[in-house]
Amino acid sequence: MLANIYMHRFIKAFRKYSLDRRYGAVLVTYADDFVVLCRHGAGEVLETTRRWMTSIGLTLNETKTRVCHARCELFTFLGYTFGPMHSPRTGRCYNGAQPSKKAVAAIKERIRSRLRPGIQAPWEEVARDLNRTVQGWANYFCYGSVAKARRAVHLHLYHTVRRFLRRRHKVAGSGFWQFPLERVFGELGVVPLHPTPRRGSAHASS
Repeated sequence: MLANIYMHRFIKAFRKYSLDRRYGAVLVTYADDFVVLCRHGAGEVLETTRRWMTSIGLTLNETKTRVCHARCELFTFLGYTFGPMHSPRTGRCYNGAQPSKKAVAAIKERIRSRLRPGIQAPWEEVARDLNRTVQGWANYFCYGSVAKARRAVHLHLYHTVRRFLRRRHKVAGSGFWQFPLERVFGELGVVPLHPTPRRGSAHASS
């Protein structure tokens, strides 16, 4: 709560001193995280922000703070990676957004934890909890270039489910024959992650 109060003061100062007009700056905040998008003078905006934070008893997390050219460099904010990307279909470069590598790794780990060895709950309960976890991730990461990340998570989901069921039913071998992809995402009730419609477009218009 205290951090939110300080962030509210920072937002008021940002508007009061017209950084948006002076630097073409846009402030994007979520809880105590924020990013400032500037048309020019990013270094000056950063130093001004440092002074303001110091004046209200806060300091920036320097390990997460940097100035970058968003049209040439990637940066990550709230689980998304933003910046220059290449279309595998056309080969063209565009400014876009996609789930970060850390976000993809995190959901894979959560899938593994839902299907760790030794779970004794009925499969229906396991599948319900698993679907809730994966669908929550998919609902958040539904903007921009999501196909590659969703495909990776979808395949990880299938292979992790297959290995879990192979252990549970003491199936010899890989279990591909007993638990094919169609059965896992059909009869066994696991909700597929790929393909999934995306919301909006991450392509810059200019």
